[in-house]
Amino acid sequence: MIHRYICRMRHRLVTILAALLVSAVIAAGCSSSDDESANGSTNSSAAASSAPATPAPTTDGESAAGSTAATVEDIVPTTTVAVKPVTTCSAPDTTTPLAVADLGNQQDYDVTSFDGTIIRTHWFPAPPLGESTTAPTVLMGPGWGSAGDTNVDSAGQLGAINIGSLRAAGYNVLTWDPRGFGESTGVVTIDSVEYEGRDVQQLIDWVATLPEASLDGQGDPLMGMVGGSYGGGIQLVTAAVDCRIDAIVPVIAWNSLTTSLYKNETPKSGWTSLLITATFGAPLDPTITRAQDAGNSTGTIDPADVDWLADRGPGESVANIAVPTLLIQGTVDTLFTLDEAIANYRLLQEADVPLAMLWFCGGHGICLTDEGDPARVGTAAIAWLDRYVKDDTSVDTGPAFEFVDQDGTTYTAAQFDTGTGDPVLGSGSGTLDLVGEGGAGPAAVGDDAGLLGTFAAQITPGLATNSVDVTIEAGDSDSVIVGAPQVTLSYTGSNGDGDRPQRVFAQFVDDTTGLVIGNQITPIDVVLDGQPQTMTVPLEAIAFTMYAESTITLQLVATTVAYAQPQLGGSVTFDRIDVTLPVTADLSPAG
Repeated sequence: MIHRYICRMRHRLVTILAALLVSAVIAAGCSSSDDESANGSTNSSAAASSAPATPAPTTDGESAAGSTAATVEDIVPTTTVAVKPVTTCSAPDTTTPLAVADLGNQQDYDVTSFDGTIIRTHWFPAPPLGESTTAPTVLMGPGWGSAGDTNVDSAGQLGAINIGSLRAAGYNVLTWDPRGFGESTGVVTIDSVEYEGRDVQQLIDWVATLPEASLDGQGDPLMGMVGGSYGGGIQLVTAAVDCRIDAIVPVIAWNSLTTSLYKNETPKSGWTSLLITATFGAPLDPTITRAQDAGNSTGTIDPADVDWLADRGPGESVANIAVPTLLIQGTVDTLFTLDEAIANYRLLQEADVPLAMLWFCGGHGICLTDEGDPARVGTAAIAWLDRYVKDDTSVDTGPAFEFVDQDGTTYTAAQFDTGTGDPVLGSGSGTLDLVGEGGAGPAAVGDDAGLLGTFAAQITPGLATNSVDVTIEAGDSDSVIVGAPQVTLSYTGSNGDGDRPQRVFAQFVDDTTGLVIGNQITPIDVVLDGQPQTMTVPLEAIAFTMYAESTITLQLVATTVAYAQPQLGGSVTFDRIDVTLPVTADLSPAG
């Protein structure tokens, strides 16, 4: 039903979906020089129309000819494009000029990337600031399916950063259409380091030639990166291989597509359908649509395609980032959950870089509780850039960890930690019928939710009616729950006939409001062979205050609007369910 409705309103909804995919846009980055980088000029005679054919990646990692007009059927494998190793921050090779076409409007330029792909860029120099003729630069990447922002007057969503606020803060701003989107050529490969990452390295090479750009050295502009979602992922990807960027602020980004879109080997079908719709007309690597189709039809994805997805985005390479990083994530984000930011945080913590993390009520999803101060996101991002790009040591970047709970209360801590207090415990039992009716979601929203909120609600978990419920009591004191709850299940079950995966799903409901906490639900891989089983699993991280004498309810359900339908039929008897909620101590309410 959701897909049919979207199709009827496709042209209007592409814009709406883009807004949903980038409900907060802020970031800042770290990159290094490219062995084959080149100096360029905004007056280069190389125009997009004369650019060579664009090699496009295929599912086996090879490259192929493609363009914005290409379809999946047009992609023909040719030769492998090797990643250029980046090990130092030495000046780029300037013997071969970088091809840049000036489109004549003092804003738009076409930069020819390493493989002939044309990347449409949009340049917004900082306004005159005193006697200085140069300024630091910020690269701002767009969300999935979107072209680079060109509206200098727009207000960032949910207090997010935007072109106007960056220029007012004294930064040049460069936005761009990622390959395959907007006016750029090439095939979309989901922020691959070999393609989208190298595109950004070419943009850095070009910025270093612009007269308005302050430099750290030859070929090395003084710069940061900002952007949310797809624009957040590209920061982490590029910063891991290029050391020229001075700070990053990834917003609502991911660590791994396998843990975000394929949690516990369960396709996140609600979101993947919307993500594909948002790219209508764009040339996607065929792996993307093949994985989405398989997830919807079979409830699983081919292992080779899972490996391909695992190689798209930052992953373990985050440990190679060596610049100050502010991670911003949404407590109600159902696409890239808090777990994705926590994974990135742990890797960066090991790398021992200046690091902070901020959670707000927003992201890929709908905030159904008090969002608190929405301006804190943009304020924190600008402060981070000022401190680590401008190197202004007088700037206070705020606490190392900050989050907002369901009542809009902001808590801060000297570092992110979880489970430092006495946990809240609960236990129960029950039998769950494995049927399609009565599952988790869609979420109930009011008439004031608007079209965007209504769409988000359709893939957001809500209170289930077919469930096994475990009531958890807070006790006689308040407890602030931060991190991933843990559930131990002792059960016996049987399933119906079919080949779909065997799953149940777990979510927490705030008994005071009837809302699913953080909109989060976790798929659990169960074994339903009629034999007794015991397992302990972590659930999606949450940030929630349990007040004295209050209760929340763990619901185990058979289906949800968020994930692909598992095998139905039969039932599961949970002889014992033990729940542990991590309580974090040493938190301070802000203000």
